[in-house]
Amino acid sequence: MFRLFKKDPAKKLREQYARLLEEARDLQRMGNIKGFALKTAEAEEVAKQLEALSDKPTTS
Repeated sequence: MFRLFKKDPAKKLREQYARLLEEARDLQRMGNIKGFALKTAEAEEVAKQLEALSDKPTTS
């Protein structure tokens, strides 16, 4: 009941991850392979943060 007003930190990371992947895709389509590689690396860092967050035990 009290979790109703708590924000989900993983939601923000998932949205950021999806946005970075879309940006990487667009860069690849434009032929900017270096930019694609950099955005993909950023997305992987966010994925690692998201994985670390999901591995933490939650307290109720």
